[in-house]
Amino acid sequence: MTNELTRPQSDQPPDQSEHTSIYATPSGPSPVERHVFTPPIDIFETPTGLVLRADLPGVSLDTLELQVQNNRLTLFGRVAPAAPDGSRLLHQEYHEGDYLRSFILSDNVDHESITAKLTNGVLEVFLPHAPEAEARRIQVSGS
Repeated sequence: MTNELTRPQSDQPPDQSEHTSIYATPSGPSPVERHVFTPPIDIFETPTGLVLRADLPGVSLDTLELQVQNNRLTLFGRVAPAAPDGSRLLHQEYHEGDYLRSFILSDNVDHESITAKLTNGVLEVFLPHAPEAEARRIQVSGS
């Protein structure tokens, strides 16, 4: 067991730039070509667990998925088109695309008690410490 409760899936520092990728989204099987962004995150520890904060501008509750599977926390957020239907885009600096980031969780995180909230484009995920197993005496019998 390590002191480190979460770590990015890759050992390389995250690339803050965007790239285009073809992949199947967590909620659908059909591959789509989309811009993929790596959201900046902060992780800090409190006495009761870890808090992960991610900036996800343009993501709403309806376009955000957070899941834990096989000791991995995956964050997926979709940014919808900025221009309303029927309008003509004259200048664009905000791109539509997807935020995608994964973290490997250690055994020190209680996976069943993870909670999250999205406020003004900032996702905050609370990863509570797992209760430590109590030591117990094992009775040994003879043959």
